[in-house]
Amino acid sequence: MVTFNLKIKEKGRVSSRGCDAYNQERRPFRFSPRSGAFVLGAAAARASGQVRPTDRSRVSTSPRAPIARAALAQGAAQLRTAAASVPPSGLLVCSIVVVQLGSAIGKQLFATVGSSGAVFLRAVFAAFVLLIIWRPGVRGFSRAQYMAAGLFGLVVAALNFSFYASLARLPLGIAVTVEFLGPLGVAVAGSRRWLDLLWVGLAAGGVALFAPWSGGHLDPVGLALALLAGACWALYILLSARVGRAFSGGAGLALAVGVAALVLAPVGVLSGGAALLRPAALLVGAAAGVLSTVIPFSLEMAALRRLPTHAFGIFMSLEPAMAALIGFLVLRETLGWRSLLAIALVTLASVGSSRARVKRR
Repeated sequence: MVTFNLKIKEKGRVSSRGCDAYNQERRPFRFSPRSGAFVLGAAAARASGQVRPTDRSRVSTSPRAPIARAALAQGAAQLRTAAASVPPSGLLVCSIVVVQLGSAIGKQLFATVGSSGAVFLRAVFAAFVLLIIWRPGVRGFSRAQYMAAGLFGLVVAALNFSFYASLARLPLGIAVTVEFLGPLGVAVAGSRRWLDLLWVGLAAGGVALFAPWSGGHLDPVGLALALLAGACWALYILLSARVGRAFSGGAGLALAVGVAALVLAPVGVLSGGAALLRPAALLVGAAAGVLSTVIPFSLEMAALRRLPTHAFGIFMSLEPAMAALIGFLVLRETLGWRSLLAIALVTLASVGSSRARVKRR
């Protein structure tokens, strides 16, 4: 994942804004004046002094708290304790592995409930966990806030649906690599430096190696769906700035993921039917939701307390390569030299883009 230094035009002026809600399910960004870069989620809010921890952001472990909330609090405490003894680079590597492992586990549901059913189960469990942690109220928000959360939820639904649909037709490593063009495009958008055009050219060359006219044998529909997922990921980054301004903490993200689960319900139920209620399917869906949401977010927040933000962007650039490795180890997906070269080019473009922004700062 790249570190974004994004300028957004608003009301006739240009201002640097982060994406507060961005990927607390996948990678949230907020601008930190202290570091001069975009950092993530709650850590970003603390770095910029804009948001301070409140009792609302803590998970209660009192005897009167619901069992699910107490279990999440205990798990989070154990995770924080373990994370304190691990170097930040190790935490980020673990986060990358866990995210891709969650996708690989979710793909194993395709034979039972289809890709639509799998993404629906993942969204349901992710929403369940986020709603328990952040406890956003249904009432008390303005119409503009509801509109922002609703639109963000639609983008979340489209992002996950298109990505899982591409996984049904492509190996994990290839789908993630093509999807990765979305945030990479946002990172270099509007740049006037020739060096950034080099990174764009490397990424474009990598994707061109996947194209059917280059002698590849990949499903063109799968490639189109992965590109759609990348476009949705770019919208996800941009819209999260709006959601971050409208809500405090992760309340907006929790509501948006809840909306996404509702939007995905019709296609998920039609695809999976009664198989969605099988214990094995529920267990795998829960694992995919937790591995793709809660654990990576916690690990990244712990790492960002001790690691420069530019280093975070460089580490996240390893995600396509890690996806290919997890696909091989878990799903037994083998890739030819052409696909491996394409992944290497996109990874190199992401690393180069991140390092170039560090030098400019």
